[in-house]
Amino acid sequence: MRYLRACSVGELQEDTPMRVVLEGIPVSVVHTEGEFYAVHDICSHANVSLSGGDVANRAIGCWLHTSSFDLRTGRPTSPPATKPIAVYPVKVHGDDVFVCITSGEREL
Repeated sequence: MRYLRACSVGELQEDTPMRVVLEGIPVSVVHTEGEFYAVHDICSHANVSLSGGDVANRAIGCWLHTSSFDLRTGRPTSPPATKPIAVYPVKVHGDDVFVCITSGEREL
């Protein structure tokens, strides 16, 4: 697996998604409850950026129709979304956050 640098730890605010584009793929990076997560940044229901939404209870919410997705599995946790989003492995090395976009898969 190949990890790409997404951002520094210091750039992330707790519970505030940060949009990055890694090799053309939009990714939302989140620091919440002491953990780091990365998910596909496009809502599976409305095709809008999730990084404009809120984070709570290890889920990221879509600002448009209030769907939310579990940051650990990508599964929707509230309607109207019914399809999951891709979840990407994250590693923190020193002060940097790295994401592996090649292994992101949608959990069903």
